[in-house]
Amino acid sequence: MKYSDAIAEWLVELGYTHCFYVSGGNIMHLLESINRRMVCKAVIHEVAAGIAAEYFNEASAGTQKAFALVTAGPGLTNIITSLAGAYLESRELLVIGGQVKTADLARGLLRQRGIQEIDGVSLARPVTKSSLLIDEQISKTSFVNLVSQSWLGRKGPVFLEIPLDIQGGTLLNEPINHSKSAASLLPKASSAELDLIISAINHSSRPVFLIGGGITRSVGQALSEKLKKLGIPIATTWNAVDRIGADHPCYIGRPNTWGQRSSNIILQQSDLIIAFGSRLGLQQTGFNWQQFAPVGKVIHIDIDKSELNKGHPHLHLQFERDANDLLERISESPIKDYSDWRSFCGNVRESIPLIENDNHTGLDYISPYVFIDELSNLCSSNDTVIPCSSGGAFTVFMQTFSQKLGQITISNKGLASMGYGLSGAIGAAFAQPDRKTLLIEGDGGFSQNLQEIGTAAINQLNIKIFIFDDSGYASIRMTQKNYFKGSYVGCDKDTGLGLPNWDKLFAVWDVPVMRLGRDFQTNSSFLESFNREGPSAFIVSIDPQQTYFPKISSRVTENGSMESNPLHLMTPEISPELSHQVMKFLNSQ
Repeated sequence: MKYSDAIAEWLVELGYTHCFYVSGGNIMHLLESINRRMVCKAVIHEVAAGIAAEYFNEASAGTQKAFALVTAGPGLTNIITSLAGAYLESRELLVIGGQVKTADLARGLLRQRGIQEIDGVSLARPVTKSSLLIDEQISKTSFVNLVSQSWLGRKGPVFLEIPLDIQGGTLLNEPINHSKSAASLLPKASSAELDLIISAINHSSRPVFLIGGGITRSVGQALSEKLKKLGIPIATTWNAVDRIGADHPCYIGRPNTWGQRSSNIILQQSDLIIAFGSRLGLQQTGFNWQQFAPVGKVIHIDIDKSELNKGHPHLHLQFERDANDLLERISESPIKDYSDWRSFCGNVRESIPLIENDNHTGLDYISPYVFIDELSNLCSSNDTVIPCSSGGAFTVFMQTFSQKLGQITISNKGLASMGYGLSGAIGAAFAQPDRKTLLIEGDGGFSQNLQEIGTAAINQLNIKIFIFDDSGYASIRMTQKNYFKGSYVGCDKDTGLGLPNWDKLFAVWDVPVMRLGRDFQTNSSFLESFNREGPSAFIVSIDPQQTYFPKISSRVTENGSMESNPLHLMTPEISPELSHQVMKFLNSQ
């Protein structure tokens, strides 16, 4: 047996069913072996292979697994972005890279010896849990221990680089054992720790659960009814948007620096925030983290000790424990009645609609907020929804979309890279072929990986692509307008950005495309295309001067640094009368 055959069989035993790849000479043995044992899907660019594998694993919920296979040199440098994205979002991702023969390795003595040789392990190491050059055959046990690092403990990518001669060599009787061992199971909270948290809840008047991406979709769905009975208001991070339905009686929305204003106001008035499986990063707490939870205490539950000890925000209690286990046990515990607090939260949500009247939309364009609201009404609970990971289209989605329990929603806001959406939608569509997959992305971001239209087309994936056409980078243009008085540089067609003619582009791959009007949700042609199997594209005309409110404003101080408002003070300001009504627990301080 070739060593590449053994590796392929070990991967199958670990549950891998799919491989996303770009062909290359330095992976020829691995590709041939893997292609005989699992579903291999070619993509155009390596970054798409990594993103597709990441989103496949998120969407499949562990029933199937995918990994990315890339060749040496540019194959590896091209996929670094997806490794970084999976690392920052704590996502499972295995990337196997080819490498030149061991005899041709420069090993740090030269810049390059073999053709296309580059030290991939060193490049990947900062954005992986484990990065290893396998320049000798290692045993099955060692291989399994290395690969399983990706999903044990805090998830993250693993990169293994395998030289061509090692791939093609005959399997040795006794390959070496590698010392890396699998991580331990997640630590569970003790009964005393659980009692401490329950006591803190029962001694509070205005508790809020902040559910992060560390809470799994299966746990979120399984606990929906129990959390309803528990009666504590629940907010979610952007990574946990699909853990609870928008119609849940305890749901108070998605707080964030670009979050829903009502959610921010409610969260900031809580006297006890319990964060489950969220790293509580600066986008979540606001850059002015010193004023996060200004009238409350924060209990942080996370499996990464470094996140608990990073110094922000200020914590009352911290637990390096399994957040899923704790949430389930808390949901079954005796908790006092919080109906008055829930009623107040409901009043705040009703008083501040998701679509505010402060935004400007030109007469010939569609309001992105109204569009997302209408689109969410058209989506079913069995759809997969992929918002892009940065820019105006992403923030509008997170501020406006009303999710249904059962939907899958995946983004990658940590790296916030443009161009993630289409590749992610491809991976999710392969993982859930019986679902409709919706992609919402801006024209600037979509342009960065538009070559993968071909991948969606040739595989006839059921992806519905919505492109916000505003002739450029909306968020960059807005930043240059606000901070540099409209001194625009490289943000749109007028400043040199070469975007395609969207109405013509998709015809190259025979993908149906149509430009939407304001009444799209009742247009029979749109509904037919939206509900038809296979890929379709829809162009949404967005005003290049569209404003995006509410948001957290920042100011340049006299010394040149930036100073931001706390979460509850979003721009534009609400009226004094409304502020008095919805911020009474802040106004009383």
